[in-house]
Amino acid sequence: MGRARLGALVGLARIPGGPSRPMRPLAAILLALATSACLAPRSSPPRARNVIVVLTDDQGWADLGCLGTPGIVTPSLDRLAREGARWTDFYVAQPVCSASRAALLTGCYPQRIGIAGALGPRSAVGLADGETTLAELCAGRGLATALFGKWHLGDAPAFSPLRHGFQRFQGLPYSHDMWPHHPESPDAWGDLPLLDGERVVAWNADPARYTREFSQQALAWMRGELAAGRPFFLYLAHPLPHVPLAASADFRGRTGAGLYADVLAEIDAGVGALLEELERHDAARDTLVLFTSDNGPWLSYGDHAGSAGILREGKGTTFEGGVRVPCLVRWPGVIPAGRMIRAPAMTIDVLPTVARALGAPLPELPIDGRDLLPLLTGASEESPHPALFFSYGDSALEAVRAGRWKLHFPHGYRTLRGPPGRGGIPGAYDHGARIGLALFDLESDPGEQHDVAAQHPAIVAQLTALADAHRAELGDTLTGIVGRANREPGRP
Repeated sequence: MGRARLGALVGLARIPGGPSRPMRPLAAILLALATSACLAPRSSPPRARNVIVVLTDDQGWADLGCLGTPGIVTPSLDRLAREGARWTDFYVAQPVCSASRAALLTGCYPQRIGIAGALGPRSAVGLADGETTLAELCAGRGLATALFGKWHLGDAPAFSPLRHGFQRFQGLPYSHDMWPHHPESPDAWGDLPLLDGERVVAWNADPARYTREFSQQALAWMRGELAAGRPFFLYLAHPLPHVPLAASADFRGRTGAGLYADVLAEIDAGVGALLEELERHDAARDTLVLFTSDNGPWLSYGDHAGSAGILREGKGTTFEGGVRVPCLVRWPGVIPAGRMIRAPAMTIDVLPTVARALGAPLPELPIDGRDLLPLLTGASEESPHPALFFSYGDSALEAVRAGRWKLHFPHGYRTLRGPPGRGGIPGAYDHGARIGLALFDLESDPGEQHDVAAQHPAIVAQLTALADAHRAELGDTLTGIVGRANREPGRP
């Protein structure tokens, strides 16, 4: 991309709640990033010995007790926020299961590696062998690796977690609503397997088992690694609070705020048990713990769905409610306690951040994520990304964010057509909603209600130029552009 085409992002760049400052010209940003990576001395933070990533499914941005959302009781997650960092503007690359998980585990925009949407049973594609996963990166540094919970990156044997860096796996190959008890399309799915490694141990298991058992299995495995003195990477990918909602007998009715709140309380208790075990083994200061969600809430399920708070829409859209998610990170002695981070970041950044914390080399193939340790430690207050890009469906580039600004390109989306559902039966969506070219100032309008494109044509032009460069790199089905750097997904 030439300097003339890049242009300059003008006006004030403010992240919500942060200080005003002039936005630097984009070319200067890119030059600074490149030179800092190549020339500037890099501080060497203490090395992490262990890494824990906890991922929930369909948990809304507002679904944390520390945000004051009524009925949500999450003391362990609140502890993570209190003892570490909480992100206000943290994103997923796509607001849907498989694409989101692909980005988290590879550090790539999902369209780069050929993963889109939510892969169903007997999927014709999955994670390619040539992609380096977070598990493979950790295993390369001598860490034991395990996944408990939901995989959703292909269900053929070639796509098994055990063939992508995980030494231990117990969980589900895809979403647990892809089974014969689906409330709308039961005939669309076959029986749902629960796997131990690559062996089926149960069919159509009671969802009330999942949170308790995956938390207990993760705790037992981690306890064994700590007792043996082995460093480890634990990926606890809860299938819930994705529907069908269920909690164990110990948690049903516990909060008095409904089943959704009960499910979050049970997830929270499992996180608390992990934190207590780290303390018991004096391992907290050696362990980077990250908690986030795979996308925003599935709003059509009403009382069985979470909340995006003041943000617009939810899962399945590239509005803030679909792509902005909770994120908490703790590493005592390295990340200052109570740190609030407002600079935009994304799940693609988890892999390079873990790589830096472990002193591991980055994957050989190009990735899109950036190291977030400067933000986490307080060495920087600025996002390492000149812009973040949001695609949906078959790699349709729908929006771009840079600084305080978010530009939507014309696209269709879904929105509730009437009242949301109740009791696990979803309400109806209107799939014919559309938005034209629209610019939002997320500092003053995080709910994306007031289009200011007409008032800021230069910003629109400059964000469009950024998007054009991204399209040339990774393609865009909305405009019919084929990317030059896309890689093939894996095939059985």
